[in-house]
Amino acid sequence: MTYLASRLLGTPLLIHRPKLDVILSVVGQRIGMADVPPMPAMDMTAFQRPVAAAAPEGIAVIPIHGSLVKRALGMEAASGLTSYSEIATMLEAAIADPQVAGILLDIDSPGGEASGSFELARRVREVAAVKPVWAVANDAAYSAAYAIAASAQRLFVTETGGVGSIGVIALHVDQSVKDANAGYRFTAITAGAHKNDYSPHEPLSDAARTELQGEVDRLYAIFTEHVAAMRGLDAGAVRATEAGLYFGSNAVGQGLADGVQTLETTLSEFHQFINALNRPSSQVRGVPRAEAAHPRKDLNMNEEEKVIDTIGVDEAAAQLATQLAERVAEARREVTQTAQAIAEVCMLAGCPERAAEFIAAGKTEAGVRRVLIDARAAQTEATDIRSTITVDAGTAIPSHAETSPIVAAVKKLTGTA
Repeated sequence: MTYLASRLLGTPLLIHRPKLDVILSVVGQRIGMADVPPMPAMDMTAFQRPVAAAAPEGIAVIPIHGSLVKRALGMEAASGLTSYSEIATMLEAAIADPQVAGILLDIDSPGGEASGSFELARRVREVAAVKPVWAVANDAAYSAAYAIAASAQRLFVTETGGVGSIGVIALHVDQSVKDANAGYRFTAITAGAHKNDYSPHEPLSDAARTELQGEVDRLYAIFTEHVAAMRGLDAGAVRATEAGLYFGSNAVGQGLADGVQTLETTLSEFHQFINALNRPSSQVRGVPRAEAAHPRKDLNMNEEEKVIDTIGVDEAAAQLATQLAERVAEARREVTQTAQAIAEVCMLAGCPERAAEFIAAGKTEAGVRRVLIDARAAQTEATDIRSTITVDAGTAIPSHAETSPIVAAVKKLTGTA
């Protein structure tokens, strides 16, 4: 229980606050918090992880249920825990399975430990580059669970489900008054100024509070920036949620989810999406496209209309959406490469500060080179040393030349002095 207490108190957590209170009420007396009201006795089998939802062929459903921890250490079944390592193992198995064409995350979790959460969330996005990954908040994806859910390529929420709680919390329990009332006084003999920080037997020191707040703020920055990157949102907008909860259509309105629908509907839509992705371009349901399309329609339809007529509106939309995403990704890569090239040209030209100006103006690398070459030519022309003697100036020696020692020396050598 000491190990469990160390994972709950004095350390930042990505968890929905009401769930944390429930956990403390269950384990509080076991970790020395005798004044925490215990929860009523209950059948722990109710917290057994439900069986993964039945999925269409080719889709692996990964359940992310209950409180999330880095390592469960055998407490999963009885305590309603899911470990990040367990989820990662299921992800790797889905990647390795040739029968799996897509992965769906079935999420119902209040969040949990910060440790290990972002590593897993980033791994989800890496997996999505290999096989499509969708997610459903069914019914809750809060805090650490939302960090994972946001990494999916598409995220849906049920009508009564919620997402959010994008924040960090840390608790410190000061039981020094309780110790004194019980006749106890704890004295810590330490080496190192921070060795006794967060002790429950003493009030939290200002230094320890500042340090813990700094870690909470650091994790909060990571969290909000992660969500902003995964969901394509402004980081300021993510912070503006102030760790609030968003349900159903409100979650969609905030950009935290892509739609409101059930797990079953999402599985069906995902199945159609995968079929559209995996279908050979020359065939539709095993029938050559030229034979599947009506000959008379072919004469008057463009290519997009033929696709829609042959495979249906939903599947055609999925294909077009995939093509658009690929084009957008390619365009972003080209923009990045151009920006890097412009920065290098400006660096070589000795004017790195102008790179941002050219990039903002939409200049090409060749265009920037032309501008810088013309500028250098103009500068050289302006600073050239030029003679002011004209062709009709004559041969008369200026009066001041008569006293020049150089002129006198020349006359002496030539015998004209």
